[in-house]
Amino acid sequence: MAYVVDEDNLLLCAIVTIVMQLSFFCVATTFKFDKVTDFAGGSNFVLLAILTFVMTNTYETRQILVTGCVVVWGVRLAGFLLYRILKLGKDDRFDGKRENFLQFLVFWIFQMLWVFIVSLPVIFVNSGRLSKEYFPTGFDIVGGILWLVGFVIETFADFQKFFFKENPDNRNKWCNIGLWSVSRHPNYFGEITLWWGIFLIGVSIYKDVEYIAILSPVFTMAILLFLSGLPLLEKSSDKKWGADARYREYKNKTSILIPMPTRFYAAFPDALKQCFCEFSCYKSYENLDNRKVK
Repeated sequence: MAYVVDEDNLLLCAIVTIVMQLSFFCVATTFKFDKVTDFAGGSNFVLLAILTFVMTNTYETRQILVTGCVVVWGVRLAGFLLYRILKLGKDDRFDGKRENFLQFLVFWIFQMLWVFIVSLPVIFVNSGRLSKEYFPTGFDIVGGILWLVGFVIETFADFQKFFFKENPDNRNKWCNIGLWSVSRHPNYFGEITLWWGIFLIGVSIYKDVEYIAILSPVFTMAILLFLSGLPLLEKSSDKKWGADARYREYKNKTSILIPMPTRFYAAFPDALKQCFCEFSCYKSYENLDNRKVK
């Protein structure tokens, strides 16, 4: 059987991910649209979680917990993103890339890496080689709490922003309601938090090389903090509203990631704000006093 040679099913998961993403890519590039892109990513997580769960036929409690968490998250995210893109019609991230075969392919290759690397905790937890009788540990409890908190925050944040944008009265406005009033990117905070939770649930059974599963939350943080998450969105927001004094006030007093009362965050010196991920690269103003934006 496959998992006798590859006990953690890493090779199997890599092959499944490559085949699935390339299949969706062929559809997307043939018809020059991106309606299936995010759905392909979210549903791939669900497939890997279920596949590794049933492959080993052990069905240990920790495996059920982690698999359930990933499936619930993946189904929710894939469904939401598919519904959103069908409503919007297109994804601005791919403007100028849909017609360029190589640029479009690079994105899909990166999505393969994202799915595989971030899925490492559930792949290892579901490994028959690591399964054992379940005894709840402190890591399980903390991990479960983090996953639940992150999932709730991400879900509420996504829907709050979606319905805010759907209101015609809010056209050309930035979202500053609900969770978005205490964090400029609460959905990303939720995403990072829940994957740290998934990783921690498996800490009690990781052995040696399996601790590489920490790449899951670290890779998630790296993408959102430095690549396709905060840098792009902050630059886009500054370009749209940077000349508006109300937006600058919102940006200065609202945490970029971790939800917290604005009166506290506004009082933090810039050096302290950097400890909460408010890096200088997220401020694209040339001169705040002159209200000029790059």
